[in-house]
Amino acid sequence: MAGGGFASSGGGGGDFEAKITPIVIISCIMAATGGLMFGYDVGVSGGVTAMPPFLKKFFPTVYRKTVEEKGLDSNYCKYDNQGLQLFTSSLYLAGLTSTFFASYTTRKLGRRLTMLIAGFFFIAGVVFNAAAQDLAMLIVGRILLGCGVGFANQAVPVFLSEIAPSRIRGALNILFQLNVTIGILFANLVNYGTNKIKGRWGWRLSLGLAGIPAVLLTVGALLVVDTPNSLIERGRLEEGKSVLKRIRGTDNIEPEFLELVEASRVAKEVKHPFRNLLKRRNRPQLVISIALQIFQQFTGINAIMFYAPVLFNTLGFGSDASLYSAVITGAVNVLSTIVSIYSVDKVGRRMLLLEAGVQMFLSQVVIAILLGIKVKDDSNDLSKGFAVLVVIMVCTFVSSFAWSWGPLGWLIPSETFPLETRSAGQSVTVCVNLLFTFVIAQAFLSMLCHFKFGIFLFFSSWVLVMSVFVLFLLPETKNIPIEEMTERVWKQHWFWKRFIDDDYSADHKPANGFDPTSTL
Repeated sequence: MAGGGFASSGGGGGDFEAKITPIVIISCIMAATGGLMFGYDVGVSGGVTAMPPFLKKFFPTVYRKTVEEKGLDSNYCKYDNQGLQLFTSSLYLAGLTSTFFASYTTRKLGRRLTMLIAGFFFIAGVVFNAAAQDLAMLIVGRILLGCGVGFANQAVPVFLSEIAPSRIRGALNILFQLNVTIGILFANLVNYGTNKIKGRWGWRLSLGLAGIPAVLLTVGALLVVDTPNSLIERGRLEEGKSVLKRIRGTDNIEPEFLELVEASRVAKEVKHPFRNLLKRRNRPQLVISIALQIFQQFTGINAIMFYAPVLFNTLGFGSDASLYSAVITGAVNVLSTIVSIYSVDKVGRRMLLLEAGVQMFLSQVVIAILLGIKVKDDSNDLSKGFAVLVVIMVCTFVSSFAWSWGPLGWLIPSETFPLETRSAGQSVTVCVNLLFTFVIAQAFLSMLCHFKFGIFLFFSSWVLVMSVFVLFLLPETKNIPIEEMTERVWKQHWFWKRFIDDDYSADHKPANGFDPTSTL
């Protein structure tokens, strides 16, 4: 299962008693290293593809365009190569496939064991990539990393949400996204350093250092406890009750425990969660989850993060300067995600998304105008002042994404699905995200070649569309217990309330006087 905490839900409109205990904080930090690994994989691929020794060994055609034949090809087209794009995008295609297996293991084996499986996939992928002798070995390594991404992205968000008290659920869930941004920054710093290594093997070190977050995730999965939701769902009631006492820091956990058991009972009655997901009453959550994943990718963020060094190189920054600029954007990404941690449970999800929409739209339009005027097909008139302005605008765009669509694209789906469809819902969420990440990763360099500066106008138009969607169709979920979403969110929304029937609400009322031994 993935997607959204149930343990922190409240009965009767109020939160259950819960302290912010050390075990919760430590468990969340350890689990969120799955995001560190994902972020490092995103950041490292763009960096090594800007390194001439790497290009010469695996992509000689691109190497000739960028190094040996400078000036003979369009500024926008010198990196347009399907093999190069496959190196980046194969990870996401593998992640897309593996998320369906991860849905099963998360439900049947638990969140903790699924994170452990992800760690093993990551370690195997790192070994293949660092030791790669040919393109096939490189792609196999990326596919193994992709399997790790599929398992980690399925298990980690639900682990974080389920273990966190509701009043800080948003902040703790965003730990995953924060670690993604730290991983990207770490990769950019590593790439900047390894690019200076003499002997043409720096790229191997860049790919090999992914082993650090891979080992951290594996060790973390061995040390953390599984969530009470997962234990109860698998019939281990007493163990679930014991863990609930430990993570809440109180003996007064009976109301929450009873509601967890009731939710588990309801969930077990659903024999076909994917089929159930398609029912009319689940349509609001499904539509919003799918839309958020598509919109998140069509902000253009991954295009910039995957290929930041390549993009800056295209604009005439030079190899060293392009990696340095990527480090700057990576640092902005981290700092802005921290802003989201502090604000998401205070100002709410909608406000962050709407403010960011304005900021992203304006910054992309400015970038498009600058590049349209200064960077032509075969000439580059980007002076130092304009180059700095482009970096500032990219940072403005990255910062707004990092406190909005980045973390909230994962958080909102994770807190909207009821327990009986949460596993299937998160599978669909992760699958759609990875599918469109794959599409953008595979197409971006070709799009850059054909659209040129218009690529930023393409993404800015999508930002406009998604902001309108948020304004009219996305309800606020701040501080609302997860199992009360139907009554307090969907049934109150001007549009989505028509999809929620009364039978659903009757079936899902909390049973605080429920005797778990009578049905389980």
